[in-house]
Formats: sequence, C-alpha cells, structure tokens
Amino acid sequence: MPGRINDDDVVAVRERAKIEEVVGAYVALRNAGGGSLKGLCPFHDEKTPSFQVTPSRGFYYCFGCGEGGDVLTFVQKIDNLSFTEAVERLADQVGIQLRYTEDSGPRAEPGQRRRLMEAHLAAAEFYSEQLATPDALVGRQFLAGRGFDRAAAEQFGVGFAPRGGRVLASHLKGRGFTEAELVTGGLIRPNGGYDFFQSRLLWPIRDSGRQVIGFGARRLFDDDRMPAKYLNTPETPLYKKSHVLYGLDLARQPIGRKSQAVVVEGYTDVMAAHLAGVDTAVASCGTAFGDEHAKLLRRLMGDHDAFRGEVIFTFDGDAAGQAAALKVFSGDQNFVAQTYVAIEPTGLDPCDLRLQHGDAAVRELVGRRVPLYRFVMTNVLSLHDLDRADGRLAALREAAPLVASIRDKAMVERYIRELAKLLGNEDFEEIRREVLRAASRSSRRASEPAAEPAEQAPPPRTALPDPQDRLLSLERGTAKLAIQSPQLFRPGWDGLGAGDFTHPAYAAVFTCVEKAAADGSAPDAGEDWVRRVAAAAEHEQLTSLIVSLAVEPLPVQGEVTSRFVVAHSAGLQLLTVMRAIAELKSKLQRTNPVEAQQKYNAMFSELIVLEARRQQLQSRSLGALD
Repeated sequence: MPGRINDDDVVAVRERAKIEEVVGAYVALRNAGGGSLKGLCPFHDEKTPSFQVTPSRGFYYCFGCGEGGDVLTFVQKIDNLSFTEAVERLADQVGIQLRYTEDSGPRAEPGQRRRLMEAHLAAAEFYSEQLATPDALVGRQFLAGRGFDRAAAEQFGVGFAPRGGRVLASHLKGRGFTEAELVTGGLIRPNGGYDFFQSRLLWPIRDSGRQVIGFGARRLFDDDRMPAKYLNTPETPLYKKSHVLYGLDLARQPIGRKSQAVVVEGYTDVMAAHLAGVDTAVASCGTAFGDEHAKLLRRLMGDHDAFRGEVIFTFDGDAAGQAAALKVFSGDQNFVAQTYVAIEPTGLDPCDLRLQHGDAAVRELVGRRVPLYRFVMTNVLSLHDLDRADGRLAALREAAPLVASIRDKAMVERYIRELAKLLGNEDFEEIRREVLRAASRSSRRASEPAAEPAEQAPPPRTALPDPQDRLLSLERGTAKLAIQSPQLFRPGWDGLGAGDFTHPAYAAVFTCVEKAAADGSAPDAGEDWVRRVAAAAEHEQLTSLIVSLAVEPLPVQGEVTSRFVVAHSAGLQLLTVMRAIAELKSKLQRTNPVEAQQKYNAMFSELIVLEARRQQLQSRSLGALD
C-alpha cells in the first residue's frame, strides 16, 4: 500500500489550492458580502443558493444539506476520491511535488508517480491512434461485431497494441521516458525491453481521478504467444488489481449521486451498460470481485445507512452464475447497501443482450434485480427434495440462516412467509423458531473473541441544533466567535466553559475549541485555527457543525470587537448563573430552615455568592453593549 504523504506537503497543497477556484470549477459562485461567496449546492438539488464559500478561512458549507469542509474535503466529495487521491490531484494542479513517508509500507520515490502517470497517458494516446491503422482491422471488426462503433471506441479510449515487439517502447523513449520507468510502470517487459502488450485490443484502466494507471488487453490473433484470452497490467506502483474497478472514472459520480453500483463481468459489458444508460456499471480487472472492491464501492456510495443504496451484480443463470452469487453472499456484510442480483434467463451477458435486444433490454435486466438473499435462498432450496419430509427439514435448516442474516429486520417476517410458501409449510411459527435459532447461533459466534481486535465503535452522535432557534442564539453566536475570532477572548476564554452551553452540540463544539487551544499555540483567526478545532471533533456530524459556524456570518456591522465578544461570553455565563440561582431558590423553598438549619444556611450563603456573581456578569454584559 502507498506510504503516507508528508504533512508539510499536505499543508502546502491546502494553502496553494485556492478554494474559490477549485469550487468555482463546479459551482457558479457570486459575491454574498462579508468576504463570502454563494452558489447552488453541488451535493443536493436546490433552487435558492445555500452553498457558501469563505476564501479567507478556506472552508465551504451548505446550509441546506450540511455538507462542509476545506478544499481537500470538497475534491474528495465532489469526485468521490480518497484523501490521498485528492491531495495528489490538487498537488498536480498547483505544481507541488509530494514527498511520502515509509511508515505505511513501500512507496514510489518522489516524482515517480507523476512520471508513471504521464507515461501511461502517453501510452493510452498512442494505443488509441493505433486503432485506426491497417494492422488493427481485426480489432475494429471485433468491436463492430460487439455493437461498438468508432464513437464508442473513442468514448472509452479503446486502442490497439501493434504487433511489433518494441513499438511502444521506442515511441515512449522518444518522448523522454527511460526504460527503467517503463518497466516499473508495467508498459514494457524487464528482459529485452519488449512491449508488455502486443497485437491486442486494449482498454485503458483509470482510477477514480480519471488518470490512466493500467490496461486490459484481449487476444485477437491465433499466433499470439500469450495464451490468455485477457491480459492485464502487472502489479505496479500505480496498478493494484484488487483496488481497481474498470469504468470507475465514468461511474464514480453517478454511483455517489444514485447510491447504486452495478457490477458486471468484463470490459465490453461495462461499455454496453453505459451506452445503454446504466451509468453506474463497473467491473473488476483480472481478478474476482473481492473485499477491497467492496470497500471501494462503500466509499463511493457514501456513508449511507443500510438499505439506502444498492449493489447489483449481474450473473448468468447457469451453475457458474449461481456459484458466483453464493460467493458474493459470503462477503455481503462488506456492503452498507442492499445487495441484489440481476439474472438474464437466456444466459446472455449485458454486451450480447444489448447486441441482440437493444439498450432497453440492458436497463430492464437491472430493473429486474432481485435481493441476493432471495436468489440464494431459492437456489439452496432447489438442492433438496421438497417432496420428502426430511428434505423439507434439511432445506429449512439450510435456508434459515439466510433469512436470519437479512439486515432489514422489517423484511424478515416477509421472508419467513416466503420461505414457508416455498417449502409448502403453513406453520409459520415453526419457520420463525428455526430462523430465531439460526439468529441466536449467529449472535453467539459473533460474541466470541475474534482473532483480531474489533474496530472501536464510533462515538455517539449528537443531534444538531436548529440554527434559527432564538433560545439558543446566544450559544450559537458565542460558539461562532470562539471559532472565527478566538484572539479577541481574554485568557481562559473569559471564564467560559462547556457547561455554559445548554445544547450538547454547542457544548461539544466548545470542548473542541478548548482541545485545539491546549496544544500551547495561541489561537488566532484563520484557516489553521478552524482546522485545529475541526480535527478535535469525534465524528463528521460535529465537524460539519464546526465548519458551518466558521463560515456563517456574525450578526454585527463592521469589524468584530473585544467588547462584542465580552457581551456574548459574559451574557452566556450570566444565563448559567441565573439557572443556578433559580435551582438553588427552589431547593431553599423545599428545605425546612428549622429542621435542616445547617444545610439551609449553607445554601443561603451560596445564593449570596451567586447573586454577587450575577450582578458582576450583568454589569459586564450590559457595559460591553454600551
């Protein structure tokens, strides 16, 4: 796996990549006053702009859907990139050469990644041009026979590797690339410098940032020395087959927008699906769909709750397709989304289906998807003789764990009835008892100590406050001041504490403020301070609130002053003291001064102190407003 990007380089990328320019490439921004820009949010549909960018602090926030963050967060979310991919993309744009530490494993030397990506881009352009040559006639005929014209080939960048042994090597060396770079990138072979791909049809494989990182190639000629029908780029610093999905560059945004991914089996299937209107189609490259692919799709679909998204696998209706579905089911818990299968009864793959029956047939195939559980359950039951009592019992015991594992518990009862119908058993209670026993056995296994420590449960999230709640306006204003103008507070935050905030979310924000200030460096208004506060948040929801408070305008004309800050801090503490006084007076009324004289006198003395504190805070708060 790649090493970690040097922290100083990440900071440099953030500073040099202007958020207004990066966001402006996706959103039409207009001046909103107060140094902020506004536009229609790219993350949800809206008619009135609620998406705000504050260049001076380097943050954006949408007051409609709650999305917010810095320039790196924006690139990650808008293009569904990982943090590393976002940093690398912006580094390329602003001309920063990244350095990598070795604490996460081996990593390409500084600058090598960019060179390899440039070499792959040049190779892709070369292969694409070669498809028009006379030698590539067989390749063009293959594409035409699969229903793809020249426009389709150009859309997916399909190319042709010449029959000559060192044609690509000679071309790229002429462009300034060294033999060592081409070997490292998997473009030529180490012994003799021969082209890795020869006399084959090629598909460029791109990462989620649309950068070419490898190729997939199909055999065309009988005299090809490589017997494999399909050949892929070997493992390189760019290409890791277990982390790559073909078509991801085209499907990335639709997958994130629709929270749906359609997994097909080959390059031409991806082409056919996209041309037919299924723009969320992807395929694994040179390896079976695995855990890392599942994690990638989870990230692309977003951090949704279960049942909101769909992962749809297309399989043939034959035994091989059924076996593939069972394999996917065994790893189904990798997905947050519901998992479905789309089976074509005729056995046609999406490419042949489009060729024989048109685009609508491919869309209908996806539309006929059925839950993976149901498909697997039906196939499990087909393995037993349901005309015999012992066969039905065996089928029930094998199918019950499938029903018990359904994540949508509201659907369990429905599947119990469906299983009973398939078994011809009207005793729903018997089916339910077997499902409950299967669930109990599964729970016991899950509770057993694992070989590796389980991931720590995420911290509980706090409901966000209503920004328009007038009763909390002083708390929100004070939290905004602590984030936007921390340098105007007196030492020790002018006596403020998290306990002065009645809403748990605002209290959590102020706790983050205190943590950010505890590192010893003086808090100062600006992007770095906001980032330090956000870094102290325990979950994304709190981070989002901090970002919103950082970009939300303050209710003040002109510059914020220390008097304005004192009015808020003293006013908030005044409310805390007044609540304490009210509670103490209530206790005094319930206490008998004769029977509990000592307790009563102690509370009365405390009340005197609180009253003095109230007068002091009231004087400071009102004085600051004069």
